[in-house]
Amino acid sequence: MLGMVGIQAFALQANRDARIQAQAAVFARELAEMMRGNKAIAVLTTASSNPYLGSFSSPLALATPNYCLRVANAATGCTSTTDIASAEMTDWLTRVDAALPGARVVVCYDSAPYDSNGLPQWGCTSSAGGNNDIAVIKIGWTRTNTDRSQTGSNALLSAADTGSRPYIILPVTSGNSL
Repeated sequence: MLGMVGIQAFALQANRDARIQAQAAVFARELAEMMRGNKAIAVLTTASSNPYLGSFSSPLALATPNYCLRVANAATGCTSTTDIASAEMTDWLTRVDAALPGARVVVCYDSAPYDSNGLPQWGCTSSAGGNNDIAVIKIGWTRTNTDRSQTGSNALLSAADTGSRPYIILPVTSGNSL
């Protein structure tokens, strides 16, 4: 009987982890579609001119949130594509923070999202000319350590920990022009 209880607990944890990973993948695809829909801003390679770019740790938020897409602001609305991008990121980061425990998000132009061992990395590496750089969305969150011998704070793997790796990496491609 105790063996069955252990299997049930492990199955519940695995189900939770799978649900959170699926939700993170949906969030990454959603952000990629927002960036494709606002290409004029998404192609800009500096975070100061492109609100989609940045490194965010929980609690996730832009330095200057923008709420111009709210219904209450319908009379004035957003006045530029940069405002739209900022408002989209404000909303998106809020929803990601609510859904993913201890979330960490990095959106950058990166020529090497994986290290020399083929493992994902948080850092963003620009190529010399920037010609091989592609926008990449990297998402991580706090999850239970699969090493069951770990206890206390070691029982959790945080995306903010030194040496952590993103769990989702999604390159943002331009799509087709049709």
